Amino acid sequence: MVNAQEFAQALNLKWIVPSTKTEWDVTSPEINRPGLEFVGFYDHFAYKRPQVMGNVEMSYLASLTAQERRDCLERFFTYPVPVMIVCRGLQPHEEMVSIARAHDVPILQSEVSTTAFIVQAILYLSKVLAPRTTKHAVLVDVYGVGILITGESGVGKSESALELIKRGHQLVADDIVDIRRVAPDRLTGAAPETVRHFMEIRGIGIIDIRAMYGVGSVLLTKSIDMEIHLENWKEKKEYDRLGLTEETTQIMGVNIPYLVIPVRPGRNLAIIIEVAARNFSLKKMGYSAARELDRRLNDMMNANKES
Repeated sequence: MVNAQEFAQALNLKWIVPSTKTEWDVTSPEINRPGLEFVGFYDHFAYKRPQVMGNVEMSYLASLTAQERRDCLERFFTYPVPVMIVCRGLQPHEEMVSIARAHDVPILQSEVSTTAFIVQAILYLSKVLAPRTTKHAVLVDVYGVGILITGESGVGKSESALELIKRGHQLVADDIVDIRRVAPDRLTGAAPETVRHFMEIRGIGIIDIRAMYGVGSVLLTKSIDMEIHLENWKEKKEYDRLGLTEETTQIMGVNIPYLVIPVRPGRNLAIIIEVAARNFSLKKMGYSAARELDRRLNDMMNANKES
């Protein structure tokens, strides 16, 4: 469902015909321009989408007689369209206003061009309608890489994030991360508005990161590029020491790189997370230090065999 008032406010729209509905049953971020429907082709009418009117549609309606225009619009509004938006500051015809009001369909007006509005509307609806979940974690931006830090309570997630912020990186969310799948292979994270920019440090309490370190120390939202899981060091557990195998984890059907970092006294987790972010960027560019070392060792063994 899309909140009507928030939609109008976010896209700077003016109400022409109000509606009794506070929410619209819109399930897709796509829109529809009803040019074909106005000329009588309704076989594939995407009536569940927002209907956007531009110069072409309004000019066609203006070319009709008053009765033809009324008949055209009467048939159009028999479908339960959620909303109609008229772009370029154009004024809807009297017949459109009266018929839309009779069918309780809101009409809004945008001052921008039709193409510009469509882009803005799709971006907004993609964000609002994206599948979402929440996760107990910390999200930080380290060298442009969105890192989701997870682990049991008290393992040191917030303290590691605080050290990263002191080193010039940015906090997105602490403790609770709202995650949205904005594309089939892309996740974004943000903090709930009520706790945005706040962090809990045991022994001190709640601190305001933006007030303490400046506006450049925080971000509103960030893509989630990898997950780093912190866990207390387990003596008998074998941790990856080479990095030849790349583990992934799945969040809302999206696979992202996954690292497990053991925590013990004396380990500087902030530096380790920085190195993980830089190593991730190198792998994205096609370079893997572990594979390069493996290649050199294989070349050396092959050379020894030949000799």
